Amino acid sequence: MIDFWTVFSAVMPVYCLVAVGVFLRKADWLTHQADESLIRVVVNVLTPCLILDNVLNNEALRRADNLLLPPLFGFCGIVVGVGVGWMVRRWVGASNVREERTFACATGFQNYGYAALPLVIKLFPRETTGVLFLHNLGVDIAMWTVGLVTLGHAGLTDWRKLVNAPLVAIVAGVVLNLGGIRLPEFLQTSNHMLGVCCFPLGLILIGATLAETTGQLRSGGGWRLMLSGCVVRCGITPILLLMGARYLPASLELKQVLLIEAAMPAAVFPIVLARHYGGDTLTAVRVVVATSAIGFVTIPMWVRFGLGFVLGKR
Repeated sequence: MIDFWTVFSAVMPVYCLVAVGVFLRKADWLTHQADESLIRVVVNVLTPCLILDNVLNNEALRRADNLLLPPLFGFCGIVVGVGVGWMVRRWVGASNVREERTFACATGFQNYGYAALPLVIKLFPRETTGVLFLHNLGVDIAMWTVGLVTLGHAGLTDWRKLVNAPLVAIVAGVVLNLGGIRLPEFLQTSNHMLGVCCFPLGLILIGATLAETTGQLRSGGGWRLMLSGCVVRCGITPILLLMGARYLPASLELKQVLLIEAAMPAAVFPIVLARHYGGDTLTAVRVVVATSAIGFVTIPMWVRFGLGFVLGKR
């Protein structure tokens, strides 16, 4: 039996590491100038190592369904999330079209990486983590297509950003895994040691980003928009995604990934998208902060419910 408190204890480290990031930024121990270098290390070194650590020697990723369906489900899940936000955008208290579009984009993308990853590692076998990375490939594609279109910016103009170190690691890992090729023991150990550093540092950087952006909330107002964001991202969308996880054809590993993704609050990266592609940054910040705060309660609730509803675990 997996009860609420078991799931809650799995969620707590995520918020603790984010809180560390907030503290480090407030104390000026992790400066804004350091962010770019650390992000490059996380994206270009630690994340590829973590991907290889979970993709290589992964039996689940030698099945066609776990190679093809996860990216498709990841992309379609974002279409569903953005679609819900788009349908209700005129009733959320936004004052202009830019805010409406940003609301739909921000509520449509769940925190699919550094918040979901530790929960998948904690609750499920290693094979599921490999499927998570392929699922996230579909989310990344949606980010630079559906996300930019929703903000009113032409999609695929930045398609080159899809070609990055994590994508190369996924492709290389899948090919090597299908070929049954193993790394030498010393390389496996070194790769694993680097990989386990990925999500702690990633979550600390998320906390630092939130500490920096929450200052924009001091302008006041926006409570209706923040409440609406919580209802959409943490209320309506999880129901739709969990129904898809239960009734659509998917492997056990993919169902496990989908139920975790359904429980996640809004992703942080749409703040960056809004800032650079004509959206309203404050709207994105409000959605991220509100859903992350309420996620402290809703994440364990949805994960606990999903374990029973999708997987039949009581």
